[in-house]
Amino acid sequence: MNTAFDDQLFATFRRVFSTQRALLAGLSGGLDSTVLLHALRRWQITERPDLRLRAVYIHHGLNPLADSWAAHCRAFCEERSVPFLMCPVQVDPSQKGIEAAAREARYQAFRDIITPDEALVTAQHLDDQSETFFLALKRGSGPAGLSAMAENMNFGGHSLIRPLLSFSRVQLEHYAEINHLTWVEDDSNGDVRYDRNFLRHSVLPHLNTRWPHFAHAVSRSASLCAEQEALLDELLLPELAQLTDSNHGLSVSPLPAMSAVKRNAILRRWLDQCGALMPSQHQLALIWQEVALAKPDAEPRYVVKPRTICRYQGKLFAVDKTTGLSGNCLQWNMASVLTLPDDTGYLCVTETPDPADLFSVVRPPKADEQVTVRFGLQGNHHISGRDRRRSAKKLWQELQIAPWLRDRTPLLWYNDTLIAAPGIFVTREGEANEEKLYVVRTKDNPAGGVVDRFRTVSDQ
Repeated sequence: MNTAFDDQLFATFRRVFSTQRALLAGLSGGLDSTVLLHALRRWQITERPDLRLRAVYIHHGLNPLADSWAAHCRAFCEERSVPFLMCPVQVDPSQKGIEAAAREARYQAFRDIITPDEALVTAQHLDDQSETFFLALKRGSGPAGLSAMAENMNFGGHSLIRPLLSFSRVQLEHYAEINHLTWVEDDSNGDVRYDRNFLRHSVLPHLNTRWPHFAHAVSRSASLCAEQEALLDELLLPELAQLTDSNHGLSVSPLPAMSAVKRNAILRRWLDQCGALMPSQHQLALIWQEVALAKPDAEPRYVVKPRTICRYQGKLFAVDKTTGLSGNCLQWNMASVLTLPDDTGYLCVTETPDPADLFSVVRPPKADEQVTVRFGLQGNHHISGRDRRRSAKKLWQELQIAPWLRDRTPLLWYNDTLIAAPGIFVTREGEANEEKLYVVRTKDNPAGGVVDRFRTVSDQ
C-alpha cells in the first residue's frame, strides 16, 4: 500500500543511500529496526535491486528472552530473503554502567563484522533524537553534544546512516500496522531507572502533549548546534593541524596568547582527535593549569579516559594507559620474527630495510653469545656518536624519548652486553664492521614467520 509516509521514506532512502552499494542493517527485533528493515527490503526490490542488504542481531546476553528475539529476527529475515547474522557479545558494565557498556559492545561487534564496502544502518528516529538531546543537556554538553545524532557520520572508515531521524515513533507504528508487522518488546525499555527510559516515559510525553511539534523543534535545535560545531571545525581544524606534529603532540607555546574560549575549543578538538572522552569544563581547566602550565622540569599527567594527558618538551600528548615492561627478557632466534610484549610491535632481521622503518645496523652475535631482548635501561652506556658514557636517564633525554616510552623500548643484548635499542641507538660494543645485520622494529608483523633473514651483508 502506497502512502505519503512511504513516499517520504523512499525519498530519504534515495538521498542517503545514493552512493551506497551494500548495507548492514542493525536488527533488534523491536518496532524501529523492524520497520526500517522491512522498508529497506521493499525499496531494494522496487528501486535498487543492485544494492546488497543484510541484517545483524547483536546478542548481548543480558535478557533471558534474547534467544527468542534472535529466533524472531532470523525468521523475519528468512521470510523476506534477507541474509541474517546473529552476533553474540560480552558486556562488561563494571566501568561504564550497563547501558554504555552494551552500546560499546554492540558497536564493536558492528566494526568486527562490517565488510569494506558496506554502510551501517541503524533505526534511531525523531523521538530518540529528543532523548539524546536531553541526555546531553543533563550532562551540561556544549554544541557538539547537543548536536545529538547525525544522519550520516563516519564509522571507522564506513558510513553510519540513520535514515529515520525525521520520522516519529507514531509514524513507525502506523507503518507497522498497515503492513501487519510484528515485533518484540524489550521489557527493560519500561524500566525508568535508566535515564533514557525515564525521559521516554516520564518527561517527553508531557512536553509533546503540551507542544505537539516539540520533537521537531528539538531536532531543529540539534541541527543548528551541529551547524555551529561544523563552522568551528572549519575555522579551527586548520590551525590545530599547524599546532600538532606527526605523533599528535600539541605545541603549548602558542596557546597562552589565545583567548580562553578559543584555547578550550582547540584543546577539545585535539582531545577528540586523540580518542579521549570529552572533558568537563573543570577537567579542561585542570589539564591547562596542571599539565600544560606545569614547571618545565615536571612530568605532569592527567587522566581523561581512556587516555592520559602528558607534557614533554613543550608539547601535550594523549597516551594510552600501558603497563611497564621493565624486567622482561625474551630469548630471540634472529632467523625469525620476535613478537614483543603488550602490543609493542615486532623485531626482525632483514637484508634491505625500508628507509621509513625504525632499524639499526649492528654486528652479528658471536657463536658463544646468546641473543635476548630486554626492557628497562639502567646503568651507564657508551653509544655510537658520543664521546663518553652516559647514564640511562641522560641518554633518553638526549635522544628525546618520552618518559612513558622508555621502559617500553626493546633493547637488544648479546649475553650481558647491550648492543642497541633498534631504531634509536647502537652502542660502541654493537657497532658493525665488515659483517652487519639490519635489525628492524615494526608495529605490524612483517611476515607470518620470517626465515632465512639471518644473513650478513658479507654473505651475499
